[in-house]
Amino acid sequence: MKYPSFDKASDYQEIEFMKIGVIGTGHIGKTLVQRLSAAGHEVKVANSRGPDSIGADVLAFGGRAVLSAEALVDVDVVILSIPLNRIPEIASLTAGVPPEAVIVDTSNYYPVRDGSIGAIDAGQVESLWVTEQLGRPVVKAWNAIGSDSFAKKGKPAGSPGRIAIPVAADREADRKVGMALVEDTGFDGFDAGPLAQSWRQQPGAPSYCTDLTREEMPAALAAAEKARLPKRRDLSFAAVMERIEGVASNPDAEYLVRLNRTLFM
Repeated sequence: MKYPSFDKASDYQEIEFMKIGVIGTGHIGKTLVQRLSAAGHEVKVANSRGPDSIGADVLAFGGRAVLSAEALVDVDVVILSIPLNRIPEIASLTAGVPPEAVIVDTSNYYPVRDGSIGAIDAGQVESLWVTEQLGRPVVKAWNAIGSDSFAKKGKPAGSPGRIAIPVAADREADRKVGMALVEDTGFDGFDAGPLAQSWRQQPGAPSYCTDLTREEMPAALAAAEKARLPKRRDLSFAAVMERIEGVASNPDAEYLVRLNRTLFM
């Protein structure tokens, strides 16, 4: 698969692979490194604990463990797979990334984990808050799929029942890159429009971690009710925390999908 990129004149050119820097090796970040490396991309990965803490399984398909600053040097795409409350901490790193590079944010806001963020609590769209912290446009992707589904349910393009992942961005070229990379991780990239509408893929929405197909996604995005998201988000979070209490893992895919479909749809 080929992807759009920019030359110095801001014209498109086609490239066969992308240079990608991933920050974060949690449940989603780990799978991103594995899948994108296996797809033939040049992937560097970093976390807050240093390269030696990144396991061989994360790097099994060709990813390279580096320091955080190095992960963002000479890349076409940066993927931030860290808790939302840590986004401001890395703004100094992303400030050095060229403006034509694409920055993808996979985070979600959970007040119990992240602490209260007044602007989001007052209704600001999570992705727009992230753009303010970084001072540049972002793509919202891979936030609306559970980590177990992401690790286990990828399928080749065209497979029946392939799960779709919504991708939102203000710059069309960025959105296309995000969708293409989602495809390379084994899921259908679904065009979810601009960031102002990305609340439709936030926690509590019908599209969030409910494992829908491309055909089911439009109705789910349209059915989202912004005012109801926080209460539904917090109910789901509390149920998940009770289930995994004392267990060092995220909930299995089938439980999370059943729970979220019950609460969100």
